[in-house]
Amino acid sequence: MPPQTPSEYEQQLVALRDYLMRFARLQLRNDAWAEDAVSETLVAALAKPQAFEARSQLKTWLVGILKHKIIDTLRQRQREVVLDGGTDDDTADPLDHMAFKTDGHFAEKPAEWGNPERDMQSRQFFAVLEACTEKLPPAQGRLFLMREWLELSSEDICKELSLTPTNLYVQLHRARLRLRECLELNWFAQPT
Repeated sequence: MPPQTPSEYEQQLVALRDYLMRFARLQLRNDAWAEDAVSETLVAALAKPQAFEARSQLKTWLVGILKHKIIDTLRQRQREVVLDGGTDDDTADPLDHMAFKTDGHFAEKPAEWGNPERDMQSRQFFAVLEACTEKLPPAQGRLFLMREWLELSSEDICKELSLTPTNLYVQLHRARLRLRECLELNWFAQPT
């Protein structure tokens, strides 16, 4: 059930537009496509406000709609997608700075992550996670979001972007390592 008056509902939609744009831009890497996906999401929400039954937050419901719009955009424009549009150094191996023992274990124990369940509920954590995701090289960021946020299968991603499964797994592995490093530095690091 939407908020009490249509104007309150519309105001909430307008307030969430910037968040939806950041999410869409991060995934689509194209401002025009992102704008279209967000506009379609908001039009869908305005057309059927009764579909929002308040079983979740309005933001969560809108992101669910936006995910489908992003997937539709990717499928419609699959030939137009360019993965290598960034200047970030995708060739640098994030493992180069980590020291390992001969048995493959870390030479130094990774930082303690505390209580992940409590931290996952924190809005601040998600703000840091979003910032870390935005710092990923464009190709890795897109692949990571397609797999983990949009929940596309690896087979679908490979097909959509003409990647080999091996290349996809390598890029996802590198993205996860970079996210881990960023989260350890910006969230889990113990203040000294």
